[in-house]
Amino acid sequence: MLNPGPTVVEILASHESGSGSPTQTAVRVADAMAARGDDGTWITAVPREQLVAAAGEIERRPGARTLPLYGVPFGVKDSIDVAGWPTTLACPDFAYVATETAPAVQRLLDAGALFVGKTNLDQFATGLNGTRTPYPIPRSVFGGELICGGSSSGSARAVALGQVAFCVATDTAGSGRVPAALNGILGWKPSRGLISTVGLVPACKSLDCLTLMATTVADLDLVFDIVAGVDTDDPWSRERGPRHRGGRLRIGLPEAAELEFFGDEVFRAGHMNVRDGLARRGFDCVPTTLTPFLAAGELLYQGPWVAERLVEFESFLAARPDSILPVIREILTGGFRFTAVDVFRAQQRLQELKAQVARLWTDFDVVVVPTIGTTFTVAQVQGDPIATNTRLGHYTHFGNLLDLTAISVPMGTAADGRPLAVMVFGPALADDTVLAAAARLLDEPRQALAQDFRLAQKERQ
Repeated sequence: MLNPGPTVVEILASHESGSGSPTQTAVRVADAMAARGDDGTWITAVPREQLVAAAGEIERRPGARTLPLYGVPFGVKDSIDVAGWPTTLACPDFAYVATETAPAVQRLLDAGALFVGKTNLDQFATGLNGTRTPYPIPRSVFGGELICGGSSSGSARAVALGQVAFCVATDTAGSGRVPAALNGILGWKPSRGLISTVGLVPACKSLDCLTLMATTVADLDLVFDIVAGVDTDDPWSRERGPRHRGGRLRIGLPEAAELEFFGDEVFRAGHMNVRDGLARRGFDCVPTTLTPFLAAGELLYQGPWVAERLVEFESFLAARPDSILPVIREILTGGFRFTAVDVFRAQQRLQELKAQVARLWTDFDVVVVPTIGTTFTVAQVQGDPIATNTRLGHYTHFGNLLDLTAISVPMGTAADGRPLAVMVFGPALADDTVLAAAARLLDEPRQALAQDFRLAQKERQ
């Protein structure tokens, strides 16, 4: 794995002290991207001269050094609008130039962040593997022809390579968590509605969440404080939940027999080793079951939610079917087989499962499972695209259906060098508790780092 670049906190400290500058950072980023070439990370990158010029404009803003994200470089998944730049969804014939910027991205720009470009993704944000793109297929930074994960493939790779300090991506069924796990970074799906999805081309609008990718919890805290907020134009928008008050955290741990690694004994051993160390990290471990969670996950692609993708893409599918990759076309057309009765039956079943899950939260604060149960090479995914993709989503598919908040946390490597990650998830609006658990897993003093930095910023303003 390559070492990631400086964090958001480190870049801000450099820019504010004058030991570095947004222009210098822009040059570093442009050099790093040029050195990699067209490796499938970016679809549309800001040209070097334009990037450096944008950094200079940030430096000339009044009170520039007090900006919360002064000159911090970031990327945007290419399903989210940035005015003046193409939104392609990895489908050239679908592409259009956005006339408005998504509110979440605009908040970042207003805070002084430096927009670097639009990142690669599985076409129409449909997939968890990162190979479903007409552009170069990105690989994991861990090498070995390992898939990058998707659909937010380029976003995870850009952060893991240190080209940007953070990315704004999306997560409908694990699209922000799976690629984070495969590239050794943090991928956090906040509760639905905490970050506005206006300006996002939806995959499944009732499930879509904007997600954040970074290398530290402190960075996630800082960026989230800027992008989060109620948006009256987003019908799913809502206020954030309570802050975690500190103290011990109760972790729900499914029985080992319930965990699925698809025959990957190296991954099983690696995950069980992480589990064995949770009590030493200050967690209270409580046995639980994954049964209702996995049952909900099965509804996502076996149920009628796949038909929701047709709300956005049915007309394009009818007019330009050959413009869509065959595997994506197969998934989209599969949505036509469901009836209105199927929709209501699935909704009723999901509500039953939500009620079962809600009762579990009285026993623990969060649950810890593997983010993924195994990994695949690009060739393995291309040889069996549907089955491998389903396995990648085994632990993530239920998250959005059950209205959970979830984060993938890197936990080193397995014995053979592949990246290990655990997923911490909790009920809606327990975001701060989930982040606190992630910070503890990483031995990161979250409250001191994040809160002290925010206080210092407020004092300067």
